[in-house]
Amino acid sequence: MAEDRRTKRTRRALSDALVALVLERGFTAITVEDVAEHADAARATFYSHFQGKEDLFTRVTSDLVAELAERMQPAVTESAIGFTGKPLLELLRHARDERDRYRIVLRGEGDGKPLQMFTDSLARATSEQFRLRAERNGVTPRIDSELLARVWVGEQLAVLRWWVEHDAPPMPAEEVTRMLLELAMHGRYWASGFDAPS
Repeated sequence: MAEDRRTKRTRRALSDALVALVLERGFTAITVEDVAEHADAARATFYSHFQGKEDLFTRVTSDLVAELAERMQPAVTESAIGFTGKPLLELLRHARDERDRYRIVLRGEGDGKPLQMFTDSLARATSEQFRLRAERNGVTPRIDSELLARVWVGEQLAVLRWWVEHDAPPMPAEEVTRMLLELAMHGRYWASGFDAPS
């Protein structure tokens, strides 16, 4: 038990060090030695947990994905019938709570691999939810569910990056959610101020 706590503490310290250094210098400019020193750990300690800085960044991203999935689960369950905006609101709240980790992933640090991993994970989960929602409601999607999920996730991530890069969010999470929900329900034509074509 004590070993598990120590291991978790060490891994968290290394993860936090990586995030801080990537924000400060960029991923390509840092070394394993930099991360270990910043975490007040020996180089050998780093290698007892991770194969390299890429492996650590993958762990940071996978932890972020797992935490997000856990936080979003109740909101996804509530959205079984239709679009409520609750999963999106939870995504924004999680990003607010873990702003620095989101910033390094969404910026495409690490040759974009963590961003691709994050995007693919969200797209898979979203596509599955769209498919299940269509089945439950007895409707047939007019657009392929995987493509639809990629469009939805792409829009969310673009907004999310803009939102987390500000020291103070430019608008409340609830307001962003309301706007994106209206966009999803009514479309870009309506959102741009035009009436529906007759």
